Amino acid sequence: MSDLANKRIVLGMTGGIACYKICELVRRMTERGATVDVVMTEAATHFITPVTMQALSGRPVFVDQWDPRVPNNMAHINLTRGADAILVAPASTDFMAKLAHGLADDLLATLCVARACPLLIVPAMNREMWANPATQRNAAQLRADGVTLLGPTEGDQACGEVGSGRMLEPHEILEDLIAYFQPKALAGKRVLVTAGPTSEPIDPVRVLTNVSSGKMGYAIARAAREAGAEVTLVSGPTALAAPRGVRRIDVTTAHDMLDAVMGRADSADIFIAVAAVADWRVKEVSASKLKKTDGGAPPVLEFVQNPDILGTVAALPRPPYCVGFAAETEDLARHAAEKRARKGVPLLVGNLAQEVLGRDDTTLVLYDDAGEHPLPRSSKLAAARQLVAEIARRVAA
Repeated sequence: MSDLANKRIVLGMTGGIACYKICELVRRMTERGATVDVVMTEAATHFITPVTMQALSGRPVFVDQWDPRVPNNMAHINLTRGADAILVAPASTDFMAKLAHGLADDLLATLCVARACPLLIVPAMNREMWANPATQRNAAQLRADGVTLLGPTEGDQACGEVGSGRMLEPHEILEDLIAYFQPKALAGKRVLVTAGPTSEPIDPVRVLTNVSSGKMGYAIARAAREAGAEVTLVSGPTALAAPRGVRRIDVTTAHDMLDAVMGRADSADIFIAVAAVADWRVKEVSASKLKKTDGGAPPVLEFVQNPDILGTVAALPRPPYCVGFAAETEDLARHAAEKRARKGVPLLVGNLAQEVLGRDDTTLVLYDDAGEHPLPRSSKLAAARQLVAEIARRVAA
Protein backbone atom coordinates (compact mmCIF):
# COMPACT_ATOMS: atom_id res chain seq x y z
CA MET A 1 0.00 0.00 0.00
CA SER A 2 1.35 3.44 -0.91
CA ASP A 3 -0.95 5.84 0.93
CA LEU A 4 1.94 8.29 1.43
CA ALA A 5 3.58 7.93 -1.99
CA ASN A 6 5.36 11.13 -3.09
CA LYS A 7 4.86 12.71 0.34
CA ARG A 8 7.85 14.27 2.09
CA ILE A 9 7.40 14.50 5.83
CA VAL A 10 9.67 16.35 8.25
CA LEU A 11 9.45 14.29 11.43
CA GLY A 12 10.39 16.24 14.56
CA MET A 13 11.26 14.42 17.78
CA THR A 14 11.40 16.05 21.21
CA GLY A 15 12.54 14.58 24.54
CA GLY A 16 10.37 11.82 25.98
CA ILE A 17 10.32 8.09 26.56
CA ALA A 18 7.78 7.77 23.73
CA CYS A 19 10.70 8.34 21.32
CA TYR A 20 11.17 4.58 21.14
CA LYS A 21 7.79 4.21 19.43
CA ILE A 22 8.85 6.56 16.64
CA CYS A 23 11.17 3.89 15.27
CA GLU A 24 8.11 1.84 14.34
CA LEU A 25 6.34 4.93 12.99
CA VAL A 26 9.22 5.81 10.66
CA ARG A 27 9.36 2.24 9.39
CA ARG A 28 5.64 2.25 8.65
CA MET A 29 5.77 5.67 6.99
CA THR A 30 8.55 4.64 4.62
CA GLU A 31 6.72 1.40 3.82
CA ARG A 32 3.75 3.56 2.73
CA GLY A 33 5.98 5.47 0.34
CA ALA A 34 6.87 8.58 2.38
CA THR A 35 10.24 10.31 2.35
CA VAL A 36 11.04 11.10 5.98
CA ASP A 37 13.52 13.74 7.14
CA VAL A 38 14.11 13.39 10.88
CA VAL A 39 14.91 16.43 13.04
CA MET A 40 15.70 15.80 16.72
CA THR A 41 16.02 18.12 19.65
CA GLU A 42 19.06 17.65 21.90
CA ALA A 43 16.71 16.23 24.54
CA ALA A 44 15.42 13.59 22.10
CA THR A 45 18.95 12.25 21.58
CA HIS A 46 19.02 11.25 25.26
CA PHE A 47 16.25 8.71 24.54
CA ILE A 48 17.27 7.40 21.11
CA THR A 49 20.22 8.08 18.85
CA PRO A 50 20.34 9.90 15.53
CA VAL A 51 22.14 6.85 14.12
CA THR A 52 19.04 4.72 14.77
CA MET A 53 16.74 7.22 13.08
CA GLN A 54 19.09 7.58 10.10
CA ALA A 55 19.16 3.81 9.64
CA LEU A 56 15.35 3.63 9.69
CA SER A 57 14.67 6.67 7.50
CA GLY A 58 17.57 6.11 5.11
CA ARG A 59 18.30 9.84 5.21
CA PRO A 60 20.55 12.21 7.19
CA VAL A 61 19.23 13.22 10.60
CA PHE A 62 19.43 16.83 11.74
CA VAL A 63 20.00 18.03 15.32
CA ASP A 64 22.09 21.22 15.10
CA GLN A 65 20.70 24.37 13.51
CA TRP A 66 24.27 25.25 12.55
CA ASP A 67 24.72 21.95 10.65
CA PRO A 68 27.60 22.51 8.16
CA ARG A 69 26.20 19.81 5.82
CA VAL A 70 23.65 22.34 4.61
CA PRO A 71 25.37 24.49 1.96
CA ASN A 72 23.80 27.79 3.00
CA ASN A 73 23.67 26.81 6.71
CA MET A 74 19.92 27.34 6.73
CA ALA A 75 18.51 23.95 7.63
CA HIS A 76 15.64 25.71 9.42
CA ILE A 77 14.53 27.08 6.03
CA ASN A 78 15.57 24.37 3.60
CA LEU A 79 14.04 21.40 5.40
CA THR A 80 10.44 22.59 5.15
CA ARG A 81 10.58 23.92 1.60
CA GLY A 82 8.86 21.33 -0.56
CA ALA A 83 7.74 19.30 2.45
CA ASP A 84 4.10 18.19 2.61
CA ALA A 85 3.91 18.44 6.41
CA ILE A 86 5.87 18.65 9.64
CA LEU A 87 4.92 15.95 12.15
CA VAL A 88 6.27 16.41 15.69
CA ALA A 89 6.11 13.14 17.64
CA PRO A 90 6.50 12.98 20.53
CA ALA A 91 5.70 16.62 21.31
CA SER A 92 6.69 17.47 24.88
CA THR A 93 5.05 19.96 27.21
CA ASP A 94 8.03 22.28 26.80
CA PHE A 95 7.92 22.12 23.02
CA MET A 96 4.20 22.86 22.91
CA ALA A 97 4.83 25.94 25.06
CA LYS A 98 7.56 27.06 22.64
CA LEU A 99 5.27 26.67 19.64
CA ALA A 100 2.40 28.49 21.30
CA HIS A 101 4.64 31.49 21.98
CA GLY A 102 6.65 31.45 18.77
CA LEU A 103 10.00 30.70 20.41
CA ALA A 104 12.79 29.56 18.12
CA ASP A 105 15.79 28.52 20.21
CA ASP A 106 16.75 25.27 18.42
CA LEU A 107 16.51 23.77 14.94
CA LEU A 108 13.12 22.07 15.35
CA ALA A 109 11.42 25.06 16.97
CA THR A 110 12.90 27.41 14.37
CA LEU A 111 11.81 25.39 11.36
CA CYS A 112 8.29 25.13 12.84
CA VAL A 113 8.15 28.92 13.08
CA ALA A 114 9.63 29.31 9.57
CA ARG A 115 7.54 26.54 8.02
CA ALA A 116 5.88 26.71 4.65
CA CYS A 117 3.71 23.60 5.17
CA PRO A 118 1.09 22.23 7.62
CA LEU A 119 2.16 21.32 11.17
CA LEU A 120 0.82 18.32 13.10
CA ILE A 121 1.91 17.51 16.63
CA VAL A 122 1.44 14.39 18.76
CA PRO A 123 1.55 15.29 22.47
CA ALA A 124 3.17 12.87 24.93
CA MET A 125 3.48 13.68 28.62
CA ASN A 126 2.48 12.83 32.17
CA ARG A 127 -1.22 13.17 32.96
CA GLU A 128 -0.66 16.08 35.36
CA MET A 129 1.44 17.92 32.78
CA TRP A 130 -1.29 17.48 30.16
CA ALA A 131 -4.01 18.62 32.59
CA ASN A 132 -2.01 21.68 33.71
CA PRO A 133 -3.93 24.87 32.80
CA ALA A 134 -0.88 26.32 31.03
CA THR A 135 -0.61 23.24 28.80
CA GLN A 136 -4.32 23.38 28.00
CA ARG A 137 -4.02 27.07 27.13
CA ASN A 138 -1.10 26.28 24.86
CA ALA A 139 -3.01 23.45 23.18
CA ALA A 140 -5.97 25.76 22.57
CA GLN A 141 -3.67 28.44 21.16
CA LEU A 142 -1.99 25.96 18.82
CA ARG A 143 -5.36 24.81 17.49
CA ALA A 144 -6.38 28.44 17.00
CA ASP A 145 -3.13 28.97 15.07
CA GLY A 146 -4.03 26.16 12.67
CA VAL A 147 -1.85 23.45 14.18
CA THR A 148 -3.39 19.95 14.15
CA LEU A 149 -3.14 18.00 17.42
CA LEU A 150 -3.28 14.21 17.20
CA GLY A 151 -4.18 12.83 20.62
CA PRO A 152 -3.18 12.42 23.32
CA THR A 153 -5.00 9.37 24.58
CA GLU A 154 -5.47 7.72 27.97
CA GLY A 155 -3.60 4.75 29.37
CA ASP A 156 -0.58 3.52 31.30
CA GLN A 157 2.30 5.98 31.45
CA ALA A 158 6.03 5.40 31.87
CA CYS A 159 5.93 7.04 35.30
CA GLY A 160 3.60 4.30 36.51
CA GLU A 161 0.49 6.51 36.55
CA VAL A 162 -2.60 6.12 34.40
CA GLY A 163 -4.45 8.91 32.64
CA SER A 164 -4.59 11.25 29.67
CA GLY A 165 -1.36 12.41 28.05
CA ARG A 166 -0.18 9.12 26.60
CA MET A 167 1.02 9.36 23.00
CA LEU A 168 -0.99 7.62 20.29
CA GLU A 169 0.39 4.31 19.11
CA PRO A 170 2.42 4.33 15.84
CA HIS A 171 -0.39 2.73 13.80
CA GLU A 172 -2.85 5.35 15.11
CA ILE A 173 -0.52 8.22 14.21
CA LEU A 174 -0.01 6.72 10.77
CA GLU A 175 -3.76 6.35 10.18
CA ASP A 176 -4.37 9.96 11.25
CA LEU A 177 -1.54 11.20 9.04
CA ILE A 178 -2.91 9.33 6.02
CA ALA A 179 -6.39 10.67 6.75
CA TYR A 180 -5.03 14.21 6.94
CA PHE A 181 -3.99 14.08 3.28
CA GLN A 182 -7.27 12.68 1.95
CA PRO A 183 -9.66 15.13 0.19
CA LYS A 184 -12.37 16.36 2.56
CA ALA A 185 -15.24 15.88 0.13
CA LEU A 186 -17.72 15.03 2.92
CA ALA A 187 -16.71 17.70 5.42
CA GLY A 188 -19.66 18.55 7.65
CA LYS A 189 -21.70 15.53 6.56
CA ARG A 190 -23.06 12.83 8.87
CA VAL A 191 -22.69 9.33 7.47
CA LEU A 192 -24.37 6.18 8.77
CA VAL A 193 -22.87 2.85 7.66
CA THR A 194 -23.90 -0.75 8.33
CA ALA A 195 -21.34 -3.54 8.08
CA GLY A 196 -20.73 -7.21 8.81
CA PRO A 197 -23.27 -10.03 9.09
CA THR A 198 -26.28 -10.37 11.32
CA SER A 199 -26.65 -13.45 13.52
CA GLU A 200 -30.15 -14.88 13.98
CA PRO A 201 -30.57 -17.35 16.87
CA ILE A 202 -32.01 -20.83 16.33
CA ASP A 203 -31.47 -21.94 19.92
CA PRO A 204 -29.04 -20.80 22.66
CA VAL A 205 -26.02 -22.26 20.81
CA ARG A 206 -26.90 -22.15 17.10
CA VAL A 207 -27.41 -19.25 14.71
CA LEU A 208 -28.37 -18.48 11.12
CA THR A 209 -25.95 -16.00 9.54
CA ASN A 210 -24.31 -14.82 6.32
CA VAL A 211 -20.67 -15.10 5.30
CA SER A 212 -19.23 -11.61 5.79
CA SER A 213 -15.93 -10.37 7.21
CA GLY A 214 -17.14 -6.76 7.45
CA LYS A 215 -13.99 -5.54 5.67
CA MET A 216 -15.80 -3.58 2.96
CA GLY A 217 -18.13 -1.79 5.36
CA TYR A 218 -15.32 -0.94 7.75
CA ALA A 219 -13.22 0.37 4.84
CA ILE A 220 -16.11 2.60 3.74
CA ALA A 221 -16.54 3.91 7.29
CA ARG A 222 -12.83 4.74 7.40
CA ALA A 223 -12.90 6.38 3.96
CA ALA A 224 -15.91 8.52 4.92
CA ARG A 225 -14.16 9.63 8.10
CA GLU A 226 -11.02 10.44 6.08
CA ALA A 227 -13.24 12.53 3.79
CA GLY A 228 -14.21 14.70 6.76
CA ALA A 229 -17.55 13.15 7.71
CA GLU A 230 -18.86 12.35 11.16
CA VAL A 231 -19.32 8.60 10.86
CA THR A 232 -21.43 6.12 12.82
CA LEU A 233 -20.85 2.43 12.06
CA VAL A 234 -23.57 -0.07 12.99
CA SER A 235 -21.81 -3.40 12.94
CA GLY A 236 -22.82 -7.01 13.19
CA PRO A 237 -20.38 -9.50 14.76
CA THR A 238 -16.88 -9.15 13.25
CA ALA A 239 -13.27 -9.54 14.38
CA LEU A 240 -12.35 -6.06 13.14
CA ALA A 241 -11.34 -3.02 15.18
CA ALA A 242 -13.37 0.13 14.58
CA PRO A 243 -11.61 2.67 12.33
CA ARG A 244 -10.14 5.63 14.20
CA GLY A 245 -12.55 8.46 14.76
CA VAL A 246 -15.59 6.32 13.89
CA ARG A 247 -18.33 5.66 16.43
CA ARG A 248 -19.21 1.95 16.37
CA ILE A 249 -22.47 0.47 17.61
CA ASP A 250 -22.41 -3.32 17.98
CA VAL A 251 -25.55 -5.28 17.14
CA THR A 252 -26.38 -8.95 16.61
CA THR A 253 -29.67 -9.53 14.83
CA ALA A 254 -31.38 -7.81 11.91
CA HIS A 255 -33.94 -6.32 14.30
CA ASP A 256 -31.11 -4.97 16.48
CA MET A 257 -29.56 -3.40 13.39
CA LEU A 258 -32.88 -1.91 12.27
CA ASP A 259 -33.44 -0.33 15.69
CA ALA A 260 -29.91 1.13 15.76
CA VAL A 261 -30.24 2.50 12.23
CA MET A 262 -33.72 3.97 12.63
CA GLY A 263 -32.67 5.73 15.81
CA ARG A 264 -30.06 7.64 13.78
CA ALA A 265 -31.37 7.80 10.20
CA ASP A 266 -33.22 11.09 10.66
CA SER A 267 -30.00 12.90 11.56
CA ALA A 268 -27.86 11.29 8.83
CA ASP A 269 -27.06 12.95 5.51
CA ILE A 270 -25.92 9.70 3.90
CA PHE A 271 -26.83 6.08 4.64
CA ILE A 272 -24.62 3.31 3.21
CA ALA A 273 -26.08 -0.15 3.77
CA VAL A 274 -23.15 -2.55 3.37
CA ALA A 275 -24.13 -5.15 5.99
CA ALA A 276 -24.93 -8.71 4.91
CA VAL A 277 -28.26 -8.88 6.71
CA ALA A 278 -29.78 -12.35 7.02
CA ASP A 279 -32.92 -12.48 4.88
CA TRP A 280 -34.73 -14.83 7.26
CA ARG A 281 -34.91 -15.70 10.93
CA VAL A 282 -36.42 -18.62 12.81
CA LYS A 283 -40.03 -17.90 13.74
CA GLU A 284 -39.84 -19.63 17.12
CA VAL A 285 -36.41 -19.62 18.78
CA SER A 286 -35.94 -22.63 21.04
CA ALA A 287 -35.32 -21.74 24.68
CA SER A 288 -33.10 -24.81 25.07
CA LYS A 289 -30.58 -26.53 22.85
CA LEU A 290 -32.17 -28.64 20.13
CA LYS A 291 -30.94 -32.19 20.72
CA LYS A 292 -29.87 -34.68 18.12
CA THR A 293 -31.18 -38.19 18.72
CA ASP A 294 -29.88 -41.41 17.19
CA GLY A 295 -32.07 -42.27 14.24
CA GLY A 296 -34.30 -39.28 14.94
CA ALA A 297 -35.48 -36.81 12.34
CA PRO A 298 -33.84 -33.36 12.22
CA PRO A 299 -35.87 -30.49 13.64
CA VAL A 300 -38.24 -28.67 11.33
CA LEU A 301 -37.61 -24.94 11.38
CA GLU A 302 -40.14 -22.38 10.23
CA PHE A 303 -38.66 -19.15 8.91
CA VAL A 304 -40.02 -15.62 8.63
CA GLN A 305 -38.60 -12.74 6.65
CA ASN A 306 -36.35 -10.18 8.34
CA PRO A 307 -37.01 -6.45 8.02
CA ASP A 308 -35.73 -4.57 4.97
CA ILE A 309 -33.43 -2.01 6.60
CA LEU A 310 -32.39 -0.18 3.44
CA GLY A 311 -35.93 -0.08 2.09
CA THR A 312 -37.27 1.22 5.41
CA VAL A 313 -34.75 4.07 5.51
CA ALA A 314 -35.31 4.93 1.84
CA ALA A 315 -39.07 5.16 2.49
CA LEU A 316 -38.73 7.82 5.20
CA PRO A 317 -40.46 11.14 4.43
CA ARG A 318 -37.07 12.87 4.28
CA PRO A 319 -34.53 10.09 3.81
CA PRO A 320 -30.77 10.52 3.75
CA TYR A 321 -28.98 9.86 0.48
CA CYS A 322 -29.19 6.05 0.40
CA VAL A 323 -26.60 3.68 -1.03
CA GLY A 324 -27.27 -0.04 -1.16
CA PHE A 325 -25.05 -3.07 -1.76
CA ALA A 326 -25.81 -6.23 -3.71
CA ALA A 327 -23.55 -9.27 -3.47
CA GLU A 328 -24.67 -11.70 -6.16
CA THR A 329 -23.35 -15.00 -7.48
CA GLU A 330 -24.60 -14.60 -11.06
CA ASP A 331 -26.25 -12.15 -13.47
CA LEU A 332 -25.05 -9.17 -11.42
CA ALA A 333 -26.30 -6.41 -13.69
CA ARG A 334 -29.90 -7.66 -13.80
CA HIS A 335 -30.16 -8.45 -10.08
CA ALA A 336 -28.52 -5.15 -9.07
CA ALA A 337 -30.77 -3.06 -11.30
CA GLU A 338 -33.85 -4.86 -9.98
CA LYS A 339 -32.75 -4.41 -6.38
CA ARG A 340 -32.09 -0.69 -6.85
CA ALA A 341 -35.57 -0.20 -8.28
CA ARG A 342 -37.18 -2.34 -5.56
CA LYS A 343 -35.42 -0.49 -2.73
CA GLY A 344 -35.98 2.93 -4.29
CA VAL A 345 -32.41 4.16 -3.82
CA PRO A 346 -30.39 6.47 -6.10
CA LEU A 347 -27.20 4.39 -6.01
CA LEU A 348 -26.54 0.68 -5.65
CA VAL A 349 -23.11 -0.98 -5.50
CA GLY A 350 -22.78 -4.51 -6.83
CA ASN A 351 -20.15 -7.24 -6.84
CA LEU A 352 -19.86 -10.99 -7.26
CA ALA A 353 -19.72 -12.63 -3.85
CA GLN A 354 -17.46 -15.49 -4.87
CA GLU A 355 -14.82 -12.99 -6.05
CA VAL A 356 -14.67 -10.81 -2.94
CA LEU A 357 -15.76 -12.64 0.22
CA GLY A 358 -12.97 -12.69 2.78
CA ARG A 359 -10.51 -11.03 0.39
CA ASP A 360 -8.65 -7.74 0.86
CA ASP A 361 -9.38 -6.59 -2.70
CA THR A 362 -12.59 -6.13 -4.60
CA THR A 363 -14.28 -5.03 -7.81
CA LEU A 364 -17.26 -2.70 -7.43
CA VAL A 365 -19.85 -1.78 -10.04
CA LEU A 366 -22.05 1.28 -9.47
CA TYR A 367 -25.66 1.35 -10.70
CA ASP A 368 -27.64 4.58 -10.93
CA ASP A 369 -30.11 6.33 -13.25
CA ALA A 370 -27.36 6.75 -15.83
CA GLY A 371 -26.57 3.05 -15.97
CA GLU A 372 -23.62 0.89 -14.98
CA HIS A 373 -20.22 2.25 -13.87
CA PRO A 374 -17.50 -0.32 -13.05
CA LEU A 375 -14.61 0.70 -10.81
CA PRO A 376 -11.15 -0.86 -11.28
CA ARG A 377 -10.18 -3.79 -9.06
CA SER A 378 -8.25 -2.53 -6.05
CA SER A 379 -7.83 -2.98 -2.32
CA LYS A 380 -11.04 -2.60 -0.35
CA LEU A 381 -9.79 0.65 1.20
CA ALA A 382 -8.87 2.11 -2.20
CA ALA A 383 -12.26 1.01 -3.56
CA ALA A 384 -13.97 2.56 -0.54
CA ARG A 385 -12.23 5.87 -1.19
CA GLN A 386 -13.33 5.80 -4.82
CA LEU A 387 -16.90 5.01 -3.76
CA VAL A 388 -16.93 7.80 -1.17
CA ALA A 389 -15.70 10.24 -3.82
CA GLU A 390 -18.51 9.13 -6.14
CA ILE A 391 -21.09 9.50 -3.37
CA ALA A 392 -19.78 12.97 -2.47
CA ARG A 393 -20.02 14.05 -6.11
CA ARG A 394 -23.60 12.86 -6.37
CA VAL A 395 -24.64 14.40 -3.05
CA ALA A 396 -23.13 17.74 -4.04
CA ALA A 397 -25.03 17.63 -7.34
